[in-house]
Amino acid sequence: MGDDRLATTLCGISLRNPILAASGTYGYGIEFANLVDLNTLGGIVTKGLSREPITGNPAPRLWHTEAGMMNSVGLQNVGVRAFVSEKLPKLRPYSVPIFANVFGYSIDDYLEVLRVLEDADGIAAYELNVSCPNTKKGGIFFSSDPALLADLVARARVLSKRPLIVKLSPNVARIEPFAAAAEQSGADAVSLVNTFVSLAIDLKTRGPRIGAGFGGLSGPAIKPIALRMVYEAAQVLRIPVIGLGGIASGEDAAEFLIAGARAVQVGTANFINPRAPKQIAEQLNTLLARLKISNVNELVGTLRLPETACRSEQCKMEQ
Repeated sequence: MGDDRLATTLCGISLRNPILAASGTYGYGIEFANLVDLNTLGGIVTKGLSREPITGNPAPRLWHTEAGMMNSVGLQNVGVRAFVSEKLPKLRPYSVPIFANVFGYSIDDYLEVLRVLEDADGIAAYELNVSCPNTKKGGIFFSSDPALLADLVARARVLSKRPLIVKLSPNVARIEPFAAAAEQSGADAVSLVNTFVSLAIDLKTRGPRIGAGFGGLSGPAIKPIALRMVYEAAQVLRIPVIGLGGIASGEDAAEFLIAGARAVQVGTANFINPRAPKQIAEQLNTLLARLKISNVNELVGTLRLPETACRSEQCKMEQ
């Protein structure tokens, strides 16, 4: 596949290519081993792991929109201890880097999950999903309060010997303060964006299409917004940015790299085609060859905006 052209590193971790399977869309990784050679992927981000098992939200959990997908799975998972004892051993024979996604409803939850994972072999890094309400702080979302986010990351940094990636939510007015808070508190990288809070309505019942009411919007519909937020985060950070949001082709991946991402994650596309990360890497390789680019890192952060580019409200067209 032209491994030299696609080879890169992320937080000191060698990647065969910069295309990772996103959390929540590839199970724990091992479930896809009979569908795709896992060693051809850049990396796998596991389904979110919690302190105790979680059964998830009521059905229906998925709804296909005009240009994407809504989901409200409710972070269903087997719990961190079952992951370590049952899932992780099956992944160790593979060379693909495994990124463990971690979440909780209090800082203690996150730290307990990290403690269990710290004693396990076969994990390259952690991705902290901060899009959860802190039940000990009145339900304030970690992702919507820079001080709360900074406290979580700083506490996790003390505990973790492995690289820490912080997965940021797009449901904020500006992404820069949150990206900066993560970096200043010890994050080794940030990944963005997580899904957009959304609502689909059934005209017949006048109720929501999703069992839990609201869901998270992902897929091609969010790609232009995700690209903008990746660019904005990359402008204020020295640590790597991992981009995600509607990536379904090699060209999509290249756009995120140009915007400033060092690597990307593929999510919704996996529901349609479990081989999507591998195929997107192949397409990216072909694109680089066509552009006569010897290594994928040459694309990173090369966006050229006009001097008159403006992202403020005042720059929008009059309605």
